[in-house]
Parts: sequence; structure tokens; C-alpha cells
Amino acid sequence: MKLEGVDILDGAGMRRGMDLEIAEGRIARLSPGTARDHAPVVCPAPIDLQVNGGGGRMLGDCEGPGDVLDILAAHLRLGTAAILPTLISDTATATETAVHLVATARQADPGILGLHLEGPHIAVPGAHDPATLRDMGDADLAFLIDARARVGHLLVTLAPERVTPQQIAALTEAGVVVSLGHTACSYEAAVAAFAAGARMATHLFNAMSGLHHRAPGLVGAALTHAEAWGVIPDGHHVADAALKIALAAHPGGAIPVSDAMAVAGTDAAGFSLAGRQVLRHEGRLTLTDGTLAGADISLLEGLGHIARLTARPLAEVLPMGFDRPHRLLTGRANVLTAGAPARLLHLDGDAVEGFDGHAWHVLHA
Repeated sequence: MKLEGVDILDGAGMRRGMDLEIAEGRIARLSPGTARDHAPVVCPAPIDLQVNGGGGRMLGDCEGPGDVLDILAAHLRLGTAAILPTLISDTATATETAVHLVATARQADPGILGLHLEGPHIAVPGAHDPATLRDMGDADLAFLIDARARVGHLLVTLAPERVTPQQIAALTEAGVVVSLGHTACSYEAAVAAFAAGARMATHLFNAMSGLHHRAPGLVGAALTHAEAWGVIPDGHHVADAALKIALAAHPGGAIPVSDAMAVAGTDAAGFSLAGRQVLRHEGRLTLTDGTLAGADISLLEGLGHIARLTARPLAEVLPMGFDRPHRLLTGRANVLTAGAPARLLHLDGDAVEGFDGHAWHVLHA
């Protein structure tokens, strides 16, 4: 397959008038072609750092590596190139199982980048099971450092109330990306955690101490001290006005995530989360008491929401989905090169298509 005279957008910027060849699911060749006005744009598909499930499965319910790959497959069809499967707070046995399954699945597909452990060392449960939450001990620290070596990239969401700065520093030294979330901590405690090595805040504004003019909380600390801040741009988790304020305060830190659940890529009306029913209705996922329980958008749809909110072309917003998470995990720009998996987006006017390595799919942004 050959695309001629397209504009290539990646972490190195825009290369106009390029020819792109795809063979056997990979980029076979990139070469200069003929530049033209209003050419289609081809870019890497986005990377999702918070994927609880998809295709009818939750990571915590997976029984084999193939189940994890099924979650990835659902998101590939939705226009996402790679994911961090995410386990919300669970037992030590369930966490070890998730580490093993992800470590095995990533050998079969590079779209499994590693693992996101959202808890159990958190303080504000949200939709998490409160019975699973706890402080971090020496054995937990050792387990996480070992898990980092097994799964590739490891992102851990924790609360400053549950850990020490020394534990954060040890995790960071081992290559773990520490993100603060599900916490009622003070601004000062959050700043201390960032100084110890935490780099990110998980789903900004949700399940965390908010911004008050005399108590800026984790929101204030994240927007002034964090390298990055995740956000669920579905119009439900964060009011559009608040999202615009955050984007204005720390525009280079925004990393949109889907916070996708089992229903992603399906027409299911709901699912079970740790024995509790989650309902799907009008773009929202909630427990029966109305608590938000994940989101019902694809990452591409979330990026489209940001584009509309900020009145910017989708191509200008997409790098926060494909380049920023890549830089956070690897320290390098996400640049299309020969030999890399061809998981791409193709933008031609208002039409968006995604190539998952096998076929093109019409997508909605």
C-alpha cells in the first residue's frame, strides 16, 4: 500500500509532500514526494495511558494474555495505537496476575506498552473498592520495582497520604512513572511529592483536592509543578470551562486519556465492576448511586472534544495524544520511521480514518 504526496505529522513536526509505503503492517518506506495544497495528513495514532478495559473485558477480569490483547484490539479499532492496560485498586493476588498477563502480552504486540496500576496506595476511593486501599509497605515497594522490570513501562497512581517521599524517590529511580491521584492531600504535600520524583497527576480534577484560592490542592500543584497531567475530556468528568482553564495554565502538560472500561468498542448497556453494576447511558458510565465509573469515549473522540472546545484543527491537537505520552514514557519524540508498526491516522478534511496494522477504519473524532 502506498500513500503519495501526504503531509506527515509526528513528534518531529510536519513533513510536507511525503510518500509512505506500508507492507505487512509496518512502515516500509518514507520518502520525499510531491507537495500539494490541502494534502491529507498522516500521523501516529494516539497512545492511551489509562485503559481499564474494552471489547467486553476489564483488565482485572482477564484470565490469559489473549484477553489483554483483546482489550488492545478493541482500542485499535477505535483509532488508538497503543495502551497502558490499567488495573484499579485490587488485591495483591489480582495485581500480580495483571503484571504477569501484561508482561506476557507485550511480547506478542508492541501496542501493550506496559501497565498502569491505579492504586491500591490511594486515599480517595471514587469508584474503587475502599476495602482494597492501603499504605505502601516495604514489600509493596519491592514488588513495584520488580514489576517495572517485567512489564516495560509502569505508571503508578498513588496518594501522598499513603506513601513517603523516600518511596516515591525509590520508584522514580527504578524507572517507574509516579502519578498523584485519588488524594485529598494539601498543595504543600503534593509539591513535596513532585519534588521527590512524581511526574504526573491522574485524571486532573477528579478524585483529588481541588483548587481553592487559599488551598490550591493537588489541582494547583499539578498545574504549577507537574511535568504532565492526565485528563478525561468527555465533557462529564471535567466541565469544559475547567478544562480550558487547565489548558491555559499548563498547556504543555495535558495528556488526554480515555479511562475506558469494558464497554469500549461494544454496544453493551453496562458491565460489572467488583460485583457492582455500572450503567451506560448517554455517554456516561456510573455506579447505581451516580458515581462516575470510568468514561465512555475513545481517546480519539476525547481529542476531538478538545479540538472543538479550543476551536483548533484536529491536527493541531493530536500531538498531545501521540507525542506527549510517548515522551513521558520514553523521553523521546514519537517519530514515524521505516520498520515501525503502521498504526496511523489519516486526516482528509473532516474525514478521519485509522489504520490498525491490517485495515483502514472510518473513525469519529
